[in-house]
Amino acid sequence: MAEVLVYVDHVDGAVRKPTLELLTLARRLGEPVAVALGAGAEATASTLGEHGAVKVLTADASEFADYLVVPKVDALQAACKAVSPAAVLIPSSAEGKEIAARLAVRIGSGLITDAIDLEAGDEGPVATQSAFAAAFTTKSRVTRGTPVITVKPNSAPVEAAAAAGVVEALAVSFSEAATGTKVTARTARESTGRPELTEAAIVVSGGRGVNGAENFPLIEALADSLGAAVGASRAAVDAGWYPHTNQVGQTGKSVSPQLYIAAGISGAIQHRAGMQTSKTIVAINKDPEAPMFDLVDYGVVGDLFQVVPQLTEEVNARKG
Repeated sequence: MAEVLVYVDHVDGAVRKPTLELLTLARRLGEPVAVALGAGAEATASTLGEHGAVKVLTADASEFADYLVVPKVDALQAACKAVSPAAVLIPSSAEGKEIAARLAVRIGSGLITDAIDLEAGDEGPVATQSAFAAAFTTKSRVTRGTPVITVKPNSAPVEAAAAAGVVEALAVSFSEAATGTKVTARTARESTGRPELTEAAIVVSGGRGVNGAENFPLIEALADSLGAAVGASRAAVDAGWYPHTNQVGQTGKSVSPQLYIAAGISGAIQHRAGMQTSKTIVAINKDPEAPMFDLVDYGVVGDLFQVVPQLTEEVNARKG
């Protein structure tokens, strides 16, 4: 059976959820071979093996931490030479997409980004994408070289499937370009205790209707009751009510959770482009003509300052 490379997103050996989703998708195409780089790479093996990785190729070098992107591309290129995979799957983060694009150029292959599903085809993997702000769904396949595909988080379930997870060292020769961009400092981001926005199964977002930074605790309280991440529309971010890192939309982050709750968000196309692939969408807005209502599975026409606290109270009561 053909082997499929899966780039591992991990923090000191702790594997992040999008990688486990990729392993589920990779098993549809062949035998998953994980590529774990940097500090803690070998520590990922047990988790990766539990989720279907037949092999884990590991490499650790200071270049992975000290320089941006290119050393990881060098490593994936070396993995492609070692394995001759049927496809390379990479999480669809900002860094992941840059790694994928550079790798595709290096190995002379086609690239598909932001896939939301993958299936085996007679002529190679077929990727499903959401195009033109989710107005269309397309199916594509790479026609040249080894398909390099980035996949959005929450596009597949995490499914355990025991495999060998044999650890093998990956020999990497770094290119001259690897040291082109050096990391000069790192600042730890303050933890909120909430899940990462792009990986969360539930997202609660606030928009212009929240009417001020002082009112965003209403959104946060609902999110916390659901174990959700907090998002914000561009209008709310531009007004300085919430950090840019939480912006959902075309110029912010793209999310695809199981449940998306939009409170006080009109539903401009810029925002919809970042959340339209959510599985279930709920909107709360006092304007019955808000464009968001054209998109939702459930809509509540009402004042968010009344609806959101009641919803939070009801969720907490049912949890109790």
